[in-house]
Amino acid sequence: MHSWKKHSRIWIAAMVLLGLVLSSAAWAGKKDDTLNVAFTKELESLDRYFNTAREGIVFARHVYDNLLFRDPETYEYEGLLAKSFEWEDEVTLNIELRQGVEFHNGQEMTADDAVYTLNYAADPDNKVKTQRYSNWIDKAEKTGPYSFTIHLKYPFPPALEFLSGANPVYPKDYHQEVGYKGFGVKPIGTGPYKATEIEPGKRLVLVKNENYFQNSPKGQPSIGKIVWRTLPEMNTQVAELITGSLDWAFLVPPDQAEQLKKVPNVQVVPAETMRIGYLTFDAANFSETKHDIDNPFKEVKVRQAVSHAINRQAIADNLIGGGSRPIYTPCYPSQLGCIEEAAKEYAYDPEKAQELLTEAGYPDGFDCILYAYRNRPFAEAMVGNLKAVGIDAKLVMMKYSALRERQRAGKTPLQFLTWGSYSINDVSAIISNFFEHEADDITRDPKLKEWLEAADKEMDTEKRKELYGKAIARITERAYWAPLFSYVSNNCFSKDLNFTPYPDAVPRFYMATWK
Repeated sequence: MHSWKKHSRIWIAAMVLLGLVLSSAAWAGKKDDTLNVAFTKELESLDRYFNTAREGIVFARHVYDNLLFRDPETYEYEGLLAKSFEWEDEVTLNIELRQGVEFHNGQEMTADDAVYTLNYAADPDNKVKTQRYSNWIDKAEKTGPYSFTIHLKYPFPPALEFLSGANPVYPKDYHQEVGYKGFGVKPIGTGPYKATEIEPGKRLVLVKNENYFQNSPKGQPSIGKIVWRTLPEMNTQVAELITGSLDWAFLVPPDQAEQLKKVPNVQVVPAETMRIGYLTFDAANFSETKHDIDNPFKEVKVRQAVSHAINRQAIADNLIGGGSRPIYTPCYPSQLGCIEEAAKEYAYDPEKAQELLTEAGYPDGFDCILYAYRNRPFAEAMVGNLKAVGIDAKLVMMKYSALRERQRAGKTPLQFLTWGSYSINDVSAIISNFFEHEADDITRDPKLKEWLEAADKEMDTEKRKELYGKAIARITERAYWAPLFSYVSNNCFSKDLNFTPYPDAVPRFYMATWK
């Protein structure tokens, strides 16, 4: 057993005993109508359009509203800020807004706000972080005080999906006044909770919006206050769950989640999520040609060797648990267009990996750097797998935002990354994002770009799937990525709390209640 895991279990056992001693104490959260939650990652911005982290999505769903709402159980769409929506043709969507909806500053939401926000997000000059989630919009055009039309650049099948998950509406006047930087530290939305206290990197306080509009499909918030803290160390989160000063945490490692099951006041609910882990390679050779960084991963056989070297099943079973499984597609299997049978599967086969390395001209292996931003134990397991076939990888951990910028500068030959697709159940939210020659594409395969752009615009679902299947086959045959495993969210929370996790890994605290 790894020493870190042994010491962790001893420490957890001690904390469990402490929890048993304290179990009769009343939990502060329920008593004060305050839900105490923790996340490991610091938010780089509270502006949804300038944040790509899971935590940013969670914050956005509580403080902002989208035009549409996707039911987390049926996946059907209905109006949220939109009272109604109707396609006029394949590139024209007419929206009528609800009347009487107020932003947190008391200003009424109108078509001016929705039109401004969508046009702002769609304008490439504004450099929103994930431009493809709104760059399909040609323009939004006001047609009345509470009505407007979205003109698409081209037919875009997942438009409703993106309008329900990735494009919240902001107050035009306030956003223009403070700019995206000011908005990122003092946001205003229409959502079920208001952000009332903000300590960047440390603490957020969200207070129930007493004026939240009636008939919202989100429902009316029940819990009065949410105190959201950034606690980078999972041991700290576990300790606070045990002692009762924390009411909710997720992404708890399986060994710690198992121990938490022994604590009387904690319930543990595992749920597989849409997030997948993967290795990505500098197949386009930016690092060597631009920065003189040795890059063996420009060779397809080296990338295939790595794909065979990783023991996905062992990592899924022993380090993630809770129903995690090996993934061989560059997308989550439930996503529309994620054609599993199109993918080339790389079985765990160290001998095959060594054969491929020899054929690629590396019979004695090579040294490299593996960059990662999360899940050190997973990355360390992969380092061990690689060493077993002759690849001596030094692990370098970085903050996500810094690693993303390093990748975009072409300085990362090998990375362990994850992507949750913003919880969008369509492969255009992952495959198209990384293989259409945009900022995060380090493959730059023109054939992929051609197929994916066609698929993104194809309204015939079967033709769309055929094109995505061709792309998946090419990505996996050439090992541009090494898809690894699915993620499981171990939701650990107070037994005083009614909370339901969903596969999209978006905690919905506005639906939670105290027992």
